[in-house]
Amino acid sequence: MNRIYRRMIAMGVLLLLTLASAIGPVAAAPTRIAFWHSMGGDLGGRSIPEMVQRFNQSQSACTVEAIYQGTYDDALNKLKAGLQSRDIPAVMQLYDIGTRLMVDLGVAVPIQDFVDREGYDLSDFEPNVLAYYSVDGRIYSMPFNTSNPLLYYNKDAFRRAGLDPDVPPRTFDDVVSMGQKLTVKDNAGRTSQYGITLAIYGWFFEQFLAVSGGMYANNGNGRDGRATAATFNGPEGVRVLDWWKLLYDRGIDFNPGRQTVDARNAFTAGRAAMTIDSTATLRSLLDASVGRFELGTGFLPRPDEAAYQKWGTIIGGASLWILKDRPQAEQQCAWEFVKHMASPEEQAFWYTVSGYYPIRRSGYEQPLAVAWRQQYPQFETAIRQLHMAPNNRVTQGALIGVFPQARQTIEAAIETVLAGRATSKAALDGAARTVTDAIVQYNLTTGR
Repeated sequence: MNRIYRRMIAMGVLLLLTLASAIGPVAAAPTRIAFWHSMGGDLGGRSIPEMVQRFNQSQSACTVEAIYQGTYDDALNKLKAGLQSRDIPAVMQLYDIGTRLMVDLGVAVPIQDFVDREGYDLSDFEPNVLAYYSVDGRIYSMPFNTSNPLLYYNKDAFRRAGLDPDVPPRTFDDVVSMGQKLTVKDNAGRTSQYGITLAIYGWFFEQFLAVSGGMYANNGNGRDGRATAATFNGPEGVRVLDWWKLLYDRGIDFNPGRQTVDARNAFTAGRAAMTIDSTATLRSLLDASVGRFELGTGFLPRPDEAAYQKWGTIIGGASLWILKDRPQAEQQCAWEFVKHMASPEEQAFWYTVSGYYPIRRSGYEQPLAVAWRQQYPQFETAIRQLHMAPNNRVTQGALIGVFPQARQTIEAAIETVLAGRATSKAALDGAARTVTDAIVQYNLTTGR
């Protein structure tokens, strides 16, 4: 009987070996990684998942799960909270102004490490974009959703005012003179259409400062050495606020407060003929203007024509960070995913669904991107504005670890000036002292 049992067992083993041989080796399970992002609306609900799905289907070694984390500030707070418990993703999206903080936290593997190890070619990437996310000559994060501010204007309103609809304002003085013609009052003397609406947003001040040639912080905007003081209260910053105040006092500027969405809504509703907003809103503004008016785009206005030859806008948006407190396999999958998101094909797709422009030149040459610009030439403006900007310490933007606080401080200063409670110089001097104190305290906290 024992011989019968032994024979049955042997036959079973032989059968299993035969089946295993027929099936082949068992494939290893893919490495799963989490991707934290802060894209809301259709971009986060549809476009990001599409891009992630294409990556997951393109190979079998890695599987990415996209997880919405709320605003960039929300995501950063969750990252800080998760550092102790290691409840952090392999890759996360974070806003541009978080660069100094992320480097100082020491939680990320510099993208430069992967680039050097693989010999990854960066020659196709926009140099101004890479320069923003470089610290001490090393690229720390991969650019992803990249933007700059544009002037948006209602071409129909320009025609009604007797202005050339194909010639938007280029200088601060142009905005004043054209804005006066675009400001319309009803029979009761109430303003039915303002010339422009400007949200009180710290990023807009930074951009106007940059195209004026002003530095936000000392030590080359914190890029020649660690920033120790705010410098935005120089003559360039004062000129920006004096111009903003002039627009407001003359009734040309409709002040919607700090929310850019309120300025956007006022513009699309015809309450104002012009506005300033990110390139990232271009797609939504095009959609909102359908059936209402013809949308035009122009460069961010400068203090004068000479400024176009010397200065330019700063890169905005966000980048992708690979976090180091994850297993090596996850880090490698994160790198593969980051390369996918930076590929020409995905950047062209992202460009057409959002308005964020491609981070690499070949992204513009993709058939999808070419066809899109032919249909919507307004998208050309952001690209031209990017390419005309020199790559210098002004256009590279400031590196400070307290940027969210700094922006709020600037916004409060702008409100004070518009309300007539302080001059531009006094308000900016006070703001600079507050931000400088915050920078000093931050540097002490980080041991720098």
